[in-house]
Amino acid sequence: MAVDVLTEIVIAAAVERAATYAADPSNASEWYGNIDAVEWDGPPLEVGSTMGFVARFLGRRLEYTYRVVELEPGRRLVMRTEQGPFPMETTYLWEPIGDELTRMSLRNRGEPSGFSTVASAVMAPAVRRANRADLAALKRIVEGRPTLA
Repeated sequence: MAVDVLTEIVIAAAVERAATYAADPSNASEWYGNIDAVEWDGPPLEVGSTMGFVARFLGRRLEYTYRVVELEPGRRLVMRTEQGPFPMETTYLWEPIGDELTRMSLRNRGEPSGFSTVASAVMAPAVRRANRADLAALKRIVEGRPTLA
């Protein structure tokens, strides 16, 4: 069973500000609740850049590497990982809504293999919950509001 989760949020900030912050891998552990550490080969972020993540998901510690496969600064970022039991593609889209509002979409798609195939039924709802929380944290940070403890 494939996992395909799309989550959106509107951020009260210009698209350049929202996209610049969200696309910077150095900021990932600040707004992604499950990401503990990031190492990457930039800046600058460009097609071919790689990012190593250490994360927690469904009670497991994960280490994986994303490679940027598409980049349109301020509009679209697509990253893909091929290794591990759950190859994943993550897409960020930013759309301006007037001068000071941005609609951001976060999409995670993947096709689990091995044991992860069994767990895929619970993965989509878990990814959706995590994405909603992550985008809410991103919104608070970019809008300059205090984070929740």
